[in-house]
Amino acid sequence: MPKLKTKSGAKKRFKFTASGKVKAGVAGKRHRLISHNSKYIRQNRGTQLMSDADAKKIKTYMPYA
Repeated sequence: MPKLKTKSGAKKRFKFTASGKVKAGVAGKRHRLISHNSKYIRQNRGTQLMSDADAKKIKTYMPYA
């Protein structure tokens, strides 16, 4: 069987934790931040864990991760 290819967009956007959960950057932090309040900006710092349904889909994009 040939090797499976990893989706290049997925490898740039997602990382896996040691327990196999998927981490991703938080959406809504690139531009138009003046319309968001300080609480929104503060709470969306760093990364977050993806939901189980989304993580299942992402794992199919990254077969060897």
